[in-house]
Amino acid sequence: MEVMSWLIGFLGRYPELMVSFACFLLLFHRLNRRDGLPTNWPVIGAIPAITVNAGRVHEWVTEFLRAAGLSYVIKGPWGSPVDAIVTADPANVAHVFTANFGNYPKGKEFAALFDVLGDGIFNADGESWAFQRRKAHALLSDARFRAAVAEATAGKLRRGLAPLLDGLAASGAAVDLQDVFVRLTFDLTAMFVFGIDPGCLAADFPFVPFADAMDTIEEVLFYRHVTPVPWLKLQKYLKIGHNKRMKKARRVLDESIAEFISLRRARAAATASDDQSTGEADLLTSYLACQDEVGKSGAEFDKFLRDTTFNLMVAGRDTTSSALTWFFWLVTKHPDVEAKILDELRSHPPSSSSSGTGAGDDDHYHTAGELKQLVYLHAALSESLRLYPPVPFEHKAASRPDTLPSGAAVGPTRRVIVSFYSMGRMEAVWGKDCLEFRPERWLTPVGRLRHEPSCKFVAFNVGPRTCLGRDLAFAQMKAVVAAVLPRFRVEVDAGVVVRPKLSIILHMKDGLKVRVHKRE
Repeated sequence: MEVMSWLIGFLGRYPELMVSFACFLLLFHRLNRRDGLPTNWPVIGAIPAITVNAGRVHEWVTEFLRAAGLSYVIKGPWGSPVDAIVTADPANVAHVFTANFGNYPKGKEFAALFDVLGDGIFNADGESWAFQRRKAHALLSDARFRAAVAEATAGKLRRGLAPLLDGLAASGAAVDLQDVFVRLTFDLTAMFVFGIDPGCLAADFPFVPFADAMDTIEEVLFYRHVTPVPWLKLQKYLKIGHNKRMKKARRVLDESIAEFISLRRARAAATASDDQSTGEADLLTSYLACQDEVGKSGAEFDKFLRDTTFNLMVAGRDTTSSALTWFFWLVTKHPDVEAKILDELRSHPPSSSSSGTGAGDDDHYHTAGELKQLVYLHAALSESLRLYPPVPFEHKAASRPDTLPSGAAVGPTRRVIVSFYSMGRMEAVWGKDCLEFRPERWLTPVGRLRHEPSCKFVAFNVGPRTCLGRDLAFAQMKAVVAAVLPRFRVEVDAGVVVRPKLSIILHMKDGLKVRVHKRE
């Protein structure tokens, strides 16, 4: 009370400060409008509401989209080049991502925002995008590549993840399960992309500069989405803040990728000198073999390889690790779901032929064909992805003026931001039980998987840019769950607060601290 009295007395001696303080109180009051919608102020737009809710962006967007009826326009501050319509409306998504796909390219603004991705598949448009997608599709569809992925995954689970969890169970030590999954998927993705296992998943949890740089880059990319353009330009000019962090992380990233590419070329050259076929089935080998088709040479080809491999690393490492972390957390909160998954795994055990050593049941891992039989597990993973999509939002810009099905006008000065995170929480989209974790919604009365349109279930993107690795991701996640759940019980530490991290990937902010127990 004494402090408040002093403050009022001080402001009373300076009327202009009193006016400013009154305006602040009014502003704070207006930011908490009873209708739940953020205020678009003159000059400053919605910056005050964005600032107040910066620590809980996904929850805030979900709240105001629910109040607004799935779509709402956010105004930028004076001098900002664009406004945005934020939406979780499946009709808008189908229109933008599929029906009117040609009018919503990635464009120059997206490429500038995600400049670290270079000319890779996430940034590319036109023929460059079509070529990269064709090459990726051809390799992902190749039977030899799929067999190599399945074998590498089983090997990593057998020689990497299982021994690590055994040691943690024996010691009783707490571990960040999210970190474990990020390390696992980093190694697996590097093996598929570069043909090299960097050994990130190990008992001593080694520091891996490449992986750390990826984490920093993703945080900075999210920051760019919620920061006024003038401030971003000032940071770039002064070489401070997030701009400085990005520059350092990008240098580490480029050096790491260059080293991997050099090692891969050296291995290919050594094999060629022995006059032997490499027999390799990684993505980098595929691209090295098609340099003439790419039409680039020297430094240009090296940049193509850098951009392409980094985009694929982001696609493989982060999305799968995010999905697995949220899934295991949900399973620990729903023992009934865990019991049904365990029942299914007992009903469909791995065959002895799937063991690399034949050394007992604990060495048996499901084959790709056996994983397809795990229908309830597929449903549970789908339900987890509905609530916690690894990529929580996507934004598009129309090259020509357009009108969305919701009636909103868009164009070069108004981009579309789709909240995938919010869509899974909309009663208008998923029904009154939209906030519940209920795998049964994905099953038909006869126990088969129920199909949902991609404009509604957006975890793997929508339309022509739908994720090519969807089947591979499901197989990988099933393999991990089938390897862990029957052998170990995961217990989340008491007092753990789970919340999304502010990043372009939906990781948990403080990780997921758990203890691992061997099942009897």
